[in-house]
Amino acid sequence: MAYEFTASRVSGDGNAVFPDKLIITDEFVIYRKSRVIGYKETKIRLSSVGSVSVRQHLLFADIIIESKGGNVIVARGFSRGEAREIADLLEE
Repeated sequence: MAYEFTASRVSGDGNAVFPDKLIITDEFVIYRKSRVIGYKETKIRLSSVGSVSVRQHLLFADIIIESKGGNVIVARGFSRGEAREIADLLEE
């Protein structure tokens, strides 16, 4: 089963036009940042996720996902509830 989370457009951090997306599947965590032409995508296997942390701000929260190999995904602008749900899904 796949879960898809899209950051709020009003959160700032460049999300107004191209919001951050996190897709969690049975095998991967996929971070996708769209651009004018194409997108940047980073995949980390769930078995390689080393740590997940949530940085909470006044209204929104950031998700920091670190892999055992040293890759880091920082997805910005999610609601606090979504951030907790993402962290819970990745810590299972």
